[in-house]
Amino acid sequence: MMVSEALEKLNILFFAALALLSTGCSPSRPEVENWLTNTRNGSVLFEKQLPIPWDASNDVATVTIEIDSNQRYQTIDGFGFTLTGGSAYHLIRMSPDVRAALLKELFDTEGTHIGVSYLRVSIGASDLNVYPFSYNDLPHGETDPDMARFDLGPDRDDVIPILKEILAIYPELKIMGSPWSPPKWMKTNNDTRGGSLRPIYYPAYAKYFVRYIEEMQAEGIHIDAVTVQNEPLHPGNNPSLLMLADEMGDFVKNHLGPAFEQAGITTKIIIYDHNCDRPDYPISILDDPEAKKYITGSAFHLYGGTIDALSAVHERHPDKELHFTEQWIGAPGDLSTDMPYHIKHLTIGATRNWSRTVLEWNLANGPDHQPHTDRGGCDRCLGGITIAGNSVTRNPAYYVVAHAAKFVRPGSIRIASNEVEGLPNVAFRTPAGNTALIVLNEGNVSQTFSVKNGKKQFNATLQQGAVATYIF
Repeated sequence: MMVSEALEKLNILFFAALALLSTGCSPSRPEVENWLTNTRNGSVLFEKQLPIPWDASNDVATVTIEIDSNQRYQTIDGFGFTLTGGSAYHLIRMSPDVRAALLKELFDTEGTHIGVSYLRVSIGASDLNVYPFSYNDLPHGETDPDMARFDLGPDRDDVIPILKEILAIYPELKIMGSPWSPPKWMKTNNDTRGGSLRPIYYPAYAKYFVRYIEEMQAEGIHIDAVTVQNEPLHPGNNPSLLMLADEMGDFVKNHLGPAFEQAGITTKIIIYDHNCDRPDYPISILDDPEAKKYITGSAFHLYGGTIDALSAVHERHPDKELHFTEQWIGAPGDLSTDMPYHIKHLTIGATRNWSRTVLEWNLANGPDHQPHTDRGGCDRCLGGITIAGNSVTRNPAYYVVAHAAKFVRPGSIRIASNEVEGLPNVAFRTPAGNTALIVLNEGNVSQTFSVKNGKKQFNATLQQGAVATYIF
């Protein structure tokens, strides 16, 4: 049994024992804490409300959300963003004291701080960098299969210093690395955009991953997981790579997995990292037991398909993790539509379909949506925050992440709650022994409902489009 599996089993046993001790007893909190966002008019933006008392009756409510803490599902790794090179570009240019306060707001949990607990970073450049690059860029015609000239390069200017400042605030932060492209000299078209990885360079690219993890560790930055390729079926971005399922399976089975094993690398290998319309892609790789033994799980985006694709993969391979790693909000953003969609389909939908993470794209950019690469970089991606010098604007994704990250801490376990029409919801048991319930009123009128937890219940009302997190 792997150490991570043993720890998760201990975690589940701990919460099961806690549930037995608390069955039939009063909740750990005398009143229900609740945090609210009114998305229709923005009159309340992730603000703590007056506590809600426990009530013996539900005469005022027509529907009930019932919590069953004895039914347990996946462990949560965290909620957060992608820290793109562009995010770090703006953060590093802020005044040190302003940046320190902002990072504390983002990664600490005290007061109104939102407690981001998981970040995704690009291995090399993403399309939200100033320009495309890898960690082994060479003059045309040269190659370096032994990675003698590997260098973290531009990330030393911003991404690495920002990660170090974040880790000083929250040392338990988990980080996932995702490549947008290998070095050009490894590719069939010798370009940062498109093309495929030449099989002759599969061993070199596996060494590239090993060097990345080792070099980041030398900087004091542990990479918890890597995905093999960001959006492997979308070669039109800059940078990007076309990597079909059989190619990814071959690379993991015969090169990346063995290279990690030989180097003693414990970083998780996550496959796919693309849309929900192709669950067959990760399933086909996991169906090969020789590839599967190196793989921890699969990652998804939702620019195509439906979120229940995650459950299709879980049903076929229930022993493997699922992650939701990217969804953008297009500028200029609309809180009244963007936040309900992301809460319903990602915060609630992804976790109800076994995801251990929910990550928004991306943490920060400028008011002009810069930087981004040419020939395919996203020029309309709205960050969770917009940074203009030392000025910060909080956008819809900020509030989406806040409603989960602050309360559903790593190690929480999703527990059962019934699905109620018009009130999408999801519940978690936290390491502190509390229950966190996230509810969206997606209807066109205010809705009063009851929440039942064992022998206790409380009544709550949400305006149309409102999102609330209840902690009890």
